[in-house]
Amino acid sequence: MPGPDTGADHGIDLERLERLRRLTRLMDSRWRIPGTRIPIGLDGIASIAPVVGDSATALVSAYIVWEAARFGLPKSLVARMIGNVGLDWAVGSIPVLGTIFDIAFKANRRNLDLLHEHLEDRLARAGR
Repeated sequence: MPGPDTGADHGIDLERLERLRRLTRLMDSRWRIPGTRIPIGLDGIASIAPVVGDSATALVSAYIVWEAARFGLPKSLVARMIGNVGLDWAVGSIPVLGTIFDIAFKANRRNLDLLHEHLEDRLARAGR
């Protein structure tokens, strides 16, 4: 039987969660803009090519949401995550302004935070 630190007894696949963490970091905050403390990832870099870059990164963001949904998230939470990706794509596709928005908004980080909050709540309820 798995130990309490694996999360497996509560339906939490820690390996999948760690993959999502790494992918989210790559997409949103892997590097810093030179001379600043501002984090940037592939999402912000790809938005330099409006629409095309944002569409490509939206596919990766959709994959993150799909993997997150496999944790058994409520439909309302998945819808909120999809909304974050849609907003990131729509505003991010605007030349110049969209790049600034992509660097600041960080949809994947927001979605990973939502996933973490849900899983923490689930564990807290199971521990009662």
